[in-house]
Amino acid sequence: MRSSWEANFARYLNLLVERGDIMRWEYEPRRFYFSGIKRGTTSYLPDFCLFFRDGHYEWVEIKGYMTPKSKTAIKRFLQRYPDEILVIIDRVEYKRIKQEFGSAIPEWEK
Repeated sequence: MRSSWEANFARYLNLLVERGDIMRWEYEPRRFYFSGIKRGTTSYLPDFCLFFRDGHYEWVEIKGYMTPKSKTAIKRFLQRYPDEILVIIDRVEYKRIKQEFGSAIPEWEK
């Protein structure tokens, strides 16, 4: 994992698997390329993919703050892959997860 937030979110996802809320998850399984873009942000790599029991999946991006490059990547992803579901875990949502589950998850990083 590239950050403690991503590592903690993975621990949270393991809890969701144990509870049966999701079937499984993968870390950075697919890079999305933006055809026709010659320079700048030419691809996007979401942090996680969550697989649900009903067969659908969702991409998850962990973002404490958005850089201009992050904003561009997400904007292009949403424009070029409109059928994909992207959930962004921002600072507020991460803190909510930490507050609700952090103390119950072994090895949660501070």
